[in-house]
Amino acid sequence: MPISQTASQMPTQAPSQGPRVNMRQRLRPAQGTFARKLASRTAMLAAALLVCACKLPVHTDASAPLPDPFNPATTQLLDNTHWQLVEWKRADGTLRALPGPNAHVDSTENPDARPITLDLSTESGQRRASGFSGCNRYFGAYTLKNGLLSFSQLGGTRMACIGAGGDIEGAYLEALSHIARSGVQMRHPQSLFLVLEDGDRLTFAEQGAEPGTGPAPTPASDAKPAQ
Repeated sequence: MPISQTASQMPTQAPSQGPRVNMRQRLRPAQGTFARKLASRTAMLAAALLVCACKLPVHTDASAPLPDPFNPATTQLLDNTHWQLVEWKRADGTLRALPGPNAHVDSTENPDARPITLDLSTESGQRRASGFSGCNRYFGAYTLKNGLLSFSQLGGTRMACIGAGGDIEGAYLEALSHIARSGVQMRHPQSLFLVLEDGDRLTFAEQGAEPGTGPAPTPASDAKPAQ
């Protein structure tokens, strides 16, 4: 007679298992969602940084010593900025008369009432300079290299003018071709300084600044304009 097997000796059958699910397959949808969110946030951050980069930084700590305006790094930030000439100091300390530095820039009835302006733009994909030179509009190219702002290929309209604007226009355009040093004062109100090869110094204020917030006076800037 065959020997009967006890329950402990009976072969056991493994429980049935359903189809196995690969863990990598489970993670793929989650990983894809995370990647899309990360890419979206990265794009938003990049756009925000691009907007901030279009503005000239401002040195806000009024208690700190004034930074060196002729630091080469500051000049590299001049792209897409707009300036108005507010002072022309000769090498001997006397001031040159300027045409209406506080006049409204849209005035066209009296050219002498319009200030001399300088716009630096990269909107076209190239560095282009333009502005009002006292009597006519001017335009050309500019470069920022080794901390120096320089101009080339300057041209302009050819309207004849009399008065302060007509008197200074030729000298101003000539000055743009003889810049020895350039600097930017980062503390508000921001200023652009162009020191010429003959020692003259041109000071520009940020265009659109509120009246009465011009650049801080420099030594001997209280001298009267030479007649």
